[in-house]
Amino acid sequence: MALSPAVVPLRSPPAQSTTSAAAPIRVLVADDSAVVRGLVARWIAEAGFELVGTASNGRIALEMMAKQDPDVVLLDIEMPELDGTTALPRMLAISPNLQVVMMSTLTTRNADISLKCLALGAVDYIAKPESSRGVTTSETFRVELIERVRVFGAARARRRPPGTPGAAPAPAHAAPALAPAAPTPRPATPFTLRPKVRNRTQPRALLIGSSTGGPRAVGEMLEGIGAAALRRVPVLIVQHMPPIFTAVFAEHLSTRTGLRAAEGKADERLEAGRIYVAPGGRHMGLVTGPNGPTIRLTDGPPVNFCRPAVDVLFKDAAVVFGAATATVILTGMGSDGTNGARALTDAGGPVLAQDEATSTVWGMPGSVARAGLAEAVLPLPELATALRALITGQPS
Repeated sequence: MALSPAVVPLRSPPAQSTTSAAAPIRVLVADDSAVVRGLVARWIAEAGFELVGTASNGRIALEMMAKQDPDVVLLDIEMPELDGTTALPRMLAISPNLQVVMMSTLTTRNADISLKCLALGAVDYIAKPESSRGVTTSETFRVELIERVRVFGAARARRRPPGTPGAAPAPAHAAPALAPAAPTPRPATPFTLRPKVRNRTQPRALLIGSSTGGPRAVGEMLEGIGAAALRRVPVLIVQHMPPIFTAVFAEHLSTRTGLRAAEGKADERLEAGRIYVAPGGRHMGLVTGPNGPTIRLTDGPPVNFCRPAVDVLFKDAAVVFGAATATVILTGMGSDGTNGARALTDAGGPVLAQDEATSTVWGMPGSVARAGLAEAVLPLPELATALRALITGQPS
């Protein structure tokens, strides 16, 4: 979830900054603002991470990378000599498992660039306050930044081959290896699937909830479902994003799918073949109008520390559509969507979740799976196939 004053951060337990006492998460900060570099460097150190360097442009950051091998790079978009967009693919060419988080101020141009960077391999983005004073005083920005370093740094450490600097430690009981061993896959988190419903009701809407890693996952999944199937139903999406970003996200989805996509508007009647994205900073729900289901927008308090919140849409959809839904929870931090998924399953609708292996963060889909609310937990490409089958009524 990216930041803005209108998007409330997910609250989480205090950050555990290391994967072990001997393997601190290594962070490189690249930003042309000396104020931002200084503050972020201090926050990184105070959180217990290892700051391996700061850079005022992409060229210096690339030079530091070759020497320091960071786990996470916090990369500004606009920098002199070599900007973040140009530096990103070069960084990933040097270190394919590098976790790059783009940083940008809230402008339409920067939102567009940030989303394009996700397609190039960045794992996430974070919206910076527009002024140096805003950066200095924004507790929200600091909390979100540190949480991203913790989550993505731990993911990078798990991917390092055993025995390399910064790798997750081997179990204490492991026998000495006679030869270098391949990394052991992380065990899957246990969960119980919900039984599939017989004699399904034909879906009248496709509901999607996502957060961290969601922009890329949503686009890939919708493209996999295909325009022919998507034209049968309205598609409603809650993606944790700030204002401006959600409008640009909708434009990207329209280009990718060939369907009309835009932020949802108050009292707008749902139409099949349209994509409605919850506006940043506002909850998007549904009501039954005289001409069919319509969108409602509210400025109510955050739900699950989020606005927009997935639970708001899902709970309304359970009332408006009952069992006539197809619902999917994609990658994201936290547990938003779990209570709404319970309302949908109680109404008889199917809920699917992205699996742990293909999720950037298995928070939201993992919460739904562990609650026993998902009838299938699938890799992203298989989710597209399963949802197409639900929408069209044809076997997958």
